[in-house]
Amino acid sequence: MEFDVVIVGAGPSGLATAIRLRQLSQQTGRELSVCILEKGSEVGAHILSGAVIETRSLDELIPDWRERGAPLNTPAGDDRFLLLTANRSVRLPTPPQMNNHGNYIISLGNLCRWLATQAEELGVEIFAGFAAAEVLYHEDGSVKGVATGDMGVGRDGEPTANYQPGVELHARQTIFAEGCRGSLTKTLFERFALRRDCDPQTYGIGIKELWEIDPAKHQPGLIIHTVGWPLSSDTYGGSFLYHLEHNQVAVGFVIGLDYANPHLSPFDEFQRYKNHPAIRPFFEGGRRIAYGARALSEGGLQSIPHLTFPGGLLVGDTAGFLNVPKIKGTHTAMKSGLVAAEAVFDALALDGVVEVKAYPEKLRASWLWDELSKVRNIRPSFRWGLWGGIAYSALDTYLFRGKAPWTLHHHPDHTQLKKASEAPRIEYPKPDGVVSFDKLSSVFISNTNHEEDQPVHLRLKDPTVPVRVNLANYDAPEQRYCPAGVYEIVQEEAGPRLQINAQNCVHCKTCDIKDPTQNINWVVPEGGGGPNYPNM
Repeated sequence: MEFDVVIVGAGPSGLATAIRLRQLSQQTGRELSVCILEKGSEVGAHILSGAVIETRSLDELIPDWRERGAPLNTPAGDDRFLLLTANRSVRLPTPPQMNNHGNYIISLGNLCRWLATQAEELGVEIFAGFAAAEVLYHEDGSVKGVATGDMGVGRDGEPTANYQPGVELHARQTIFAEGCRGSLTKTLFERFALRRDCDPQTYGIGIKELWEIDPAKHQPGLIIHTVGWPLSSDTYGGSFLYHLEHNQVAVGFVIGLDYANPHLSPFDEFQRYKNHPAIRPFFEGGRRIAYGARALSEGGLQSIPHLTFPGGLLVGDTAGFLNVPKIKGTHTAMKSGLVAAEAVFDALALDGVVEVKAYPEKLRASWLWDELSKVRNIRPSFRWGLWGGIAYSALDTYLFRGKAPWTLHHHPDHTQLKKASEAPRIEYPKPDGVVSFDKLSSVFISNTNHEEDQPVHLRLKDPTVPVRVNLANYDAPEQRYCPAGVYEIVQEEAGPRLQINAQNCVHCKTCDIKDPTQNINWVVPEGGGGPNYPNM
């Protein structure tokens, strides 16, 4: 199939790119064919975010979004920033970056569904349930497009009766909007050395639940963020709790994947957090209706790679435009898509396959670059622990106003684990089934499903490493950092072995990031597999 532009991923950046391209096409009368591939069963099925949105990019893209019925229904109200100890909460001044006046609490999945309808009305073709599994190249080494994965391949790698070969999609420009730790983007990093002049990316894992709570406790627009307990002061992370419409509350916990203690379980830290005396009352008498998890790129400006290569470019969180102190990335992801679309549209007026070098130039001249530049030192300052990070962040924000004459740097997350013998064990309480839960019941309400007779999409480069290295040195941390119970050490007569329950995978990518030897390679399963988030 031939298109002018193929976009991999129907998240906010990919959809914004497609919409802007078609807007420019209609405004100029120059026809442009645009296609989006989405590995989820539908647009929004794999989208998970807090989320509070700043509408700046949406205002630029679709100024009349209110009249068009965009699902931004709950204006942000009271902002609370709390420091938790084991039994108390202390309200702190809300940092200026976290002031949400004028913002909206939303379901990002539902916003993407709405953006998809806007894109289709403009003539964008969206193919949901088709996973881009391979990058295609011209003989000169430039990107030619992508191929979708074969369907109906058995676990043994042989075609079954339901076999359907993948489809090649060729484009003059291929735009990768895969989100955090994109599986194809990883291969582009290596082939084109896109990370040669930047810091390593650093990541967080975000775990989220959606609750329907007692109407008497519901306060539409209330926004609560916390730091401190249950995390130790040397571990970066915190929580969010957002009151949406219809008595619903989005609650989640984010932990930096540069944590050192291999005994730490992000999932169990989140369950423990919900039992805090300042938090648990919100959920008593309510019911949990959805669960999910996703990694996020926290490196900021100094971790942004080269963004272009012959035949394509990167947008959104696959490149890493999250504003960590603001706890927002949708507006920046969408802005990157807007800028990319304008640069690509101009480039496609030229003959031949080109590298759209105007895209990073235009980004550096935009408000996005300025915004990320001002906060670039805040996330890496937390290497000095919670109190050091808070102290430095105050200094950077109020004294230097984001213009300190230095830039702090990041280290790869997978190198930060201590040996299990060097770190304190953590005893987690058993879930009570009222406010806290186990992994398997959580995965159940993520609506995760994979065709069981297919090759395992979590590939081990060396099958001996999980026992020989990870179990021996780190007490098999994959059992804990995975929020879906995918990895399990099974004791057998011949000795322990790693069992991979790939059907549980919620596509968070944490294993691909945190594995200490980088032995796990996450590749796309059959299209349509994975979670099916209703309104996360």
